[in-house]
Amino acid sequence: MLSFPIERIRNFSIIAHIDHGKSTLADRLLEMTGAISHRESREQLLDAMDLERERGITIKAHTVRLVYRAKDGQDYLLNLIDTPGHVDFTYEVSRSLAACEGALLVVDASQGVEAQTIANAYLAIENNVHIIPVINKIDLPGAEVEKTKDEISDAVGVDGDDSLLISAKEGLGVPDVLEAIVKLVPPPVTSPGKMLKALLFDAWFDPFQGAVILVRVFNGRISVGDRFKLFSTQKTHEVLSIGANTPKRISLESLGPGEVGFIVSGIKSVQETRIGDTLVLDSDPSPEPFPGFHEAKPLVFCGLFPTETEQYNELKEALEKLRLNDASFTYELETSLALGFGFRCGFLGLLHMEIIQERLEREFNLTLISTAPTVVYRVKVAGRPDDELSVVNPSDLPPAGQIDEIFEPFITGTLLLPSEFLGPVMSLCQDRRAIQKELKYLDAKRVSLSYEMPLNEIVLDFYDRLKSITKGYASFDYEWLGYRPSILVKVDVLINGEQVDALSFIVHEDKAYNRGKALVEKLKEVIPRQMFEVAIQAAIGSRIIARQTIGAMRKNVLAKCYGGDISRKRKLLEKQKEGKKRMKQIGRVEMPQEAFMAVLRVSEGSRDDG
Repeated sequence: MLSFPIERIRNFSIIAHIDHGKSTLADRLLEMTGAISHRESREQLLDAMDLERERGITIKAHTVRLVYRAKDGQDYLLNLIDTPGHVDFTYEVSRSLAACEGALLVVDASQGVEAQTIANAYLAIENNVHIIPVINKIDLPGAEVEKTKDEISDAVGVDGDDSLLISAKEGLGVPDVLEAIVKLVPPPVTSPGKMLKALLFDAWFDPFQGAVILVRVFNGRISVGDRFKLFSTQKTHEVLSIGANTPKRISLESLGPGEVGFIVSGIKSVQETRIGDTLVLDSDPSPEPFPGFHEAKPLVFCGLFPTETEQYNELKEALEKLRLNDASFTYELETSLALGFGFRCGFLGLLHMEIIQERLEREFNLTLISTAPTVVYRVKVAGRPDDELSVVNPSDLPPAGQIDEIFEPFITGTLLLPSEFLGPVMSLCQDRRAIQKELKYLDAKRVSLSYEMPLNEIVLDFYDRLKSITKGYASFDYEWLGYRPSILVKVDVLINGEQVDALSFIVHEDKAYNRGKALVEKLKEVIPRQMFEVAIQAAIGSRIIARQTIGAMRKNVLAKCYGGDISRKRKLLEKQKEGKKRMKQIGRVEMPQEAFMAVLRVSEGSRDDG
């Protein structure tokens, strides 16, 4: 691979809402720069995982090094840093953008600007990245190019008239995108004479080489044999090999200013390689880290339990293997009286949770029960003002008498929707304790809403309800806001007087009765009838707030009683009644998997919001 002067290097990423054509555009860029031949080409080439290809989303960041001969006759090195698109991976996106000087903001001409388009554009602006607007799918019959240009100007704050018009699927207009990258994306800036400073923006685990780290060099040079250290751990490692993806892997002797590549150094685990970390030479006397680094912390938690108890060890091994490639996912042992041994797992968000569970079931052939997702609450314990508990599992919440104050996480949500659905959506948000911050009409038919809302109100079924009442036309994105005090209670579920810990949940006091009532009604539907009466109760502490009773299955003991005195029939019925009482005392209720899924499907939103 040729060495390029810094003024002919361009680092850029592609940002877009889900399904606006980000991966398709990346495929065309690879083809048109000769990185892959037509024979090697396939859809979503950079999305290696089956799940990414099936869902049409990018889960892991990828980089590819392209060489493009521009119209001025010069060869340019283009480093495409493909970022995950979903809100759950916002921190990874921000670190990937920090490694770039430019970004292609792709907008679907038939759908216009969506919530994630705005969120990702703001991330790019915060990182001082030059944005090039690209309007994709102009060949579709429903394409509204002029309207989309206006939306880009109004909602994103970038001049929509400068947008490049393309059809990534057909390859139409893609050469103009390559020329725009060369002309409009600024080359990397470096400080000559300064020692090595590189940004670590991704890592993965290789079974033969250990953890492989992906870096962008800002100052200095790193070569094979150099010793470096990571700022967060202060551990020293030796560079064993350096390479880049073209998309085939190639070996390099070194990486200089502005270049992007991967480093193999025998790091044993991905946990040591934290995204956003700074890489410096071991000999650097006074290194300075990049600003903005923090560890990606899980926001959403749920319990994962094997349906068959003997699969516990298989689940443990599967989690260990999966953790090797995803350091943002956490797990710890958890036991439940109802479900046995399992794990309490932490995720970056709802999509992340869905993906991890699906990978566990698909790649490791497991059948799992998941408990309702929860968020992290902070609890101030009475008599210990300086002591603050982090509560993830509802069963860990102290009794009400020992709690001074509970804090719950809040997010800022951005919703974009057709104006005809404004009323039902505002009603849905108010039901979820949201505080409206902004209402803005983008044009006569589309409106943007901004709300501050509790995270625990969106982890269950908010997104499904939103899509349902807007016929799939609304988009939603959110960002972390912080913790706020709230009046929360724990609702326990008792089956025949026995508490089922896996069904407990934490909820706002005003919603406890409705949620408890809806859950016991749902459980009555899914728990099969037994030979004895089953009482299902929802309780806050010792106070029962809702109850449903499943009647006993009754054998017809009078079937063989043809005629005869009524006292004989009554004697048989009394005998049966006594037997039922004994069964009620010793009977154990079998809970089907649907019972544990009922918590996910129950909220006040199950009533019609429209």
